[in-house]
Amino acid sequence: QVQLVESGGGLVQAGGSLRLSCAASGRAFSNYNMAWFRQGLGKEREFVAAITWSGGSTTYADSVKGRFTISRDNAKNTGFLQMNSLKPEDTAVYYCAAISKYVVAASEMPRGYTYWGQGTQVTVSS
Repeated sequence: QVQLVESGGGLVQAGGSLRLSCAASGRAFSNYNMAWFRQGLGKEREFVAAITWSGGSTTYADSVKGRFTISRDNAKNTGFLQMNSLKPEDTAVYYCAAISKYVVAASEMPRGYTYWGQGTQVTVSS
């Protein structure tokens, strides 16, 4: 199994940028597909972006396309979410998630992931 720890959240003004990191420990990170989800206050957890174990394929929610970039460095067992042109509606707790690359699962659904971090708060002020 793998343990995930997010970092990099904080308070930023609208139009600003943040880079979230997801540090993985345990089994080799390259064994897992990963994703970022977010959950605003009183809202359901929603998909943000996903990346395959090799980094060869990425998927984004329509709401973040062109503004967010998901990436990973398997040598450093770390995943990233670069967030640019942030908007107040991006305010949420952001979670990284992972699933074994050998498991066929719905990549845009929370139920498709086995391992979760504790989350990091992102607040965008207007």
